[in-house]
Amino acid sequence: MDSATPDLASIVEAASEFASYPGVVNDAAAKEFVDRYPLPVLFGVLQMEVDEPKLEETIVACLERIFRTRYGSSLLLQYVVFIHAGLQANSETIRCLACKSISFIIENMEDKASTVRILVESNAYELLIKCLLVGNEQTSAASLDAIKNIAKSPEGIDVIFPSSRDESMQLKNIASNCSSMARIRILALIKELFSLSDDIASVIYASNLLELFEVEISGRNDALSILSALEILYELAESPHGTKFLLKTSLLQLLTDMISNDTVDSILRSRAMLIGGRLLSSTDAYRTIDQSRIKVLLLAIDGRLNKLESQNMDEVENALEAVGLIGSSADGAILLLTSSPLVAIHVVNSAFDRQDRGKQLAALHALGSIAGADRFDNSVLLNDGAEECLKRLIYEAATESSKLTPSGLFLSMLQQEPEMRLAAYRLISALVARSWCLMEICSRLEITSIVMDADIEDTKIGMEARHQCCAAIYDALSALNMAADAKVAELAEKLQEAVKRGPYLTKKRIEAQPIVITAERF
Repeated sequence: MDSATPDLASIVEAASEFASYPGVVNDAAAKEFVDRYPLPVLFGVLQMEVDEPKLEETIVACLERIFRTRYGSSLLLQYVVFIHAGLQANSETIRCLACKSISFIIENMEDKASTVRILVESNAYELLIKCLLVGNEQTSAASLDAIKNIAKSPEGIDVIFPSSRDESMQLKNIASNCSSMARIRILALIKELFSLSDDIASVIYASNLLELFEVEISGRNDALSILSALEILYELAESPHGTKFLLKTSLLQLLTDMISNDTVDSILRSRAMLIGGRLLSSTDAYRTIDQSRIKVLLLAIDGRLNKLESQNMDEVENALEAVGLIGSSADGAILLLTSSPLVAIHVVNSAFDRQDRGKQLAALHALGSIAGADRFDNSVLLNDGAEECLKRLIYEAATESSKLTPSGLFLSMLQQEPEMRLAAYRLISALVARSWCLMEICSRLEITSIVMDADIEDTKIGMEARHQCCAAIYDALSALNMAADAKVAELAEKLQEAVKRGPYLTKKRIEAQPIVITAERF
């Protein structure tokens, strides 16, 4: 034992030095270390029961740096038995390393199909699922990454989504027999797999795995579990395939019911509204489901806005943001303005109401989205009915205010604090594509003076928003071809100069100049 102790000490010292080496470890450095201390020796050290502080932590950190290299990961397939043992170890640190090792192998091997086949045949997937469900946060995250890598090959898809519905490793069957936390982790796995490709998303939909979200959200679980499921669903809705498959389920109806339910916690209703908004922000949504289902959701949001007036401002702001998401697509904006005018009225009135700053800011951004701030140039304008409604609502809001005209409202917003100006720039950039709005803007020189003032903003995002607004006004003015009007031509010239200066260039300043003079002599 005495003769072995120095060897152990030297291994730990070398491993510590290797693990803490600054910079990226290359293949040559990894090979040199493994030649001195072969992997079986390092694995053996991990199995020792010795009173050596931080031994396990040091060896694991060293092995992880080795396995991250292409050379190190190429050795791992020779030691699948050690990976298998590591996945079942009592130590979270070792289990986490084993999970990461699987990712390193798949990522660095050229023949990924054969690699996944070997790992699957060694029962690695079942052990990874166990690590996902019962491991600590780091182990669970590492196992999720490993399963994602396995799913990138046909062999992996077959084992993750077995054809037999009675298969014990069916994710749906696993979820029905595990804790609340484990179910949330399975939902997180489904979300990650869903976003990999349209094919995998299709398999998940066909396997009815999206029903797990419905069960978790509609069940009588604690609010924290439901919120966790909603957070994951919110991210899932952002996936390129989200709208296509999620709207085919009953999730939209569940979200609508949640929004309408007064007994549901406010934060859950808020998240439900934002998920609904995100699902309906895509043009594909209006080709996937009947508009009546969308109108029911909008009716629920409108009801919530009316109930929450001067009560829960956070929920009001989330409701307005959800409406903005829906209105960001041309189809959504048309639906809001022509089929759900009550919601649109609420947005417009809130946008120009200075009673509550947070609510006004959310409404301004929502109105900007409806007006086309997030749409391509050729889809900013809506159909005649929607455009007429938008114009009427803004003029009515102006008439009922102390400013009397839309130009007065716009100027008022531009004279407020930076965040409000940012929302105003965004709104004007979209609205100015309409000739009536362009005339309102050009009728107040104070507005164009602010928009052309390169010194008014002191943040990058503010400077860029101001410049974009300036460019939008100039483009709209140029498209009207009103060169015969001297005042308009003069304004267009000034706008063009401001656009050419760019977003960041400020007025020329006089710099201090050194003066060289002959020294005075006594």
